[in-house]
Amino acid sequence: MSPYTSPRLAVLLAALLFAGATGAAVAAVKGKKPAGLERYGVAVYSDLCLQKDSGEIGGQRVTLHRFAEADSVIYEFTAGALSWPIVANDVNLDAATGAFDFTIAGADNEERTIVGKFSKDGQTLTLEGDYCGGNVRMPMKLSRVRDFGRPLKNCTPCPTMPAVPAEESAPAPAA
Repeated sequence: MSPYTSPRLAVLLAALLFAGATGAAVAAVKGKKPAGLERYGVAVYSDLCLQKDSGEIGGQRVTLHRFAEADSVIYEFTAGALSWPIVANDVNLDAATGAFDFTIAGADNEERTIVGKFSKDGQTLTLEGDYCGGNVRMPMKLSRVRDFGRPLKNCTPCPTMPAVPAEESAPAPAA
């Protein structure tokens, strides 16, 4: 009788195969990334784009570094050209709600706080503030960058502002 046809060996091999498949399934589930903002690592959010008429870069970029001790942010914006990276102070991130804020010092050393919120899936950062020259109250949506080699999109022009109606002359007070 051949040792390879033993019923004991067949049962042992089946048990080993089952244990290996179960272990691989558990490892795959444990290795799956969470569906939100990861607790550790680096994430880059950007709405950088090219101005179609001038070819200049527009927008801003936020690089979030998540460490065990604290989070840090590098902020870049455009004013004709991309600024030097600014290391932010007082970075606050509430992972449960996605609320996010940090403070930067501008060229004139005046501090400015930038406030935003991450989407539940961690793919979008929406910053509060005036957009389009301060005339329109619009949030700024920055998408998470995954492909760092992709070309920049063309900038979306600001919406036109409705004309302010001329004030009607007030009636003269009765005497």
